[in-house]
Amino acid sequence: MGNHLKITLVSAALAVFALPVVAQSTSTSAQSSTAASTPVTGESIQDRKENQQDRIANGVNSGQLTAGETANLEKKQAALNQEERDMRKLDNGKLTAGDKKTLTQQQNQLSKQIYQDKHNSAVQNTNPKSEVGKRQENQQDRIAQGIKSGQLTAGEAAQLEHNQAKINQEVHADRQANGGKLTAQEKAQVNRQQNRQSRQIYRDKHNSRHQ
Repeated sequence: MGNHLKITLVSAALAVFALPVVAQSTSTSAQSSTAASTPVTGESIQDRKENQQDRIANGVNSGQLTAGETANLEKKQAALNQEERDMRKLDNGKLTAGDKKTLTQQQNQLSKQIYQDKHNSAVQNTNPKSEVGKRQENQQDRIAQGIKSGQLTAGEAAQLEHNQAKINQEVHADRQANGGKLTAQEKAQVNRQQNRQSRQIYRDKHNSRHQ
């Protein structure tokens, strides 16, 4: 047998043995690609609500969310929670596939709003120098902790942040009217309002309602 023929036969044999290996490698690669492109699913409605609350709490704590933005987000979350309760009442405590789809779509919309509010130019000062500013920051920290721990429901958080936003706006207006400063009388007024807010935060965090 000539050398040329031997080389040809050996090459053909090697090619045949290599085919299964190549096929297996191609199949593994395809499977890996499919796995990588498949989205993770299975998050429950409750998990989604808790995730949204955590994101809001983190935004409040970091100053990315103002009191007004937080009040609006929590108002929407509270409305979603009420809608879910109404759906469950109609189906003996359960959610239908259609209910879950509707709630998921609404949570997706809220998720986008959370992202937009956390990445816009409106921010809360997390390192204030004034006594009034430090009091505002302390209240925000307490609310954020209550949201994250579940001690504050979305409705309670919405109301507290609505109150806080009003106090912040009042301080802002007073400063504008007085060259950036607050008079002694204005400071006393703000302090009384913050005292009422502080007591409300405490009551809401220690009542029987939880998220």
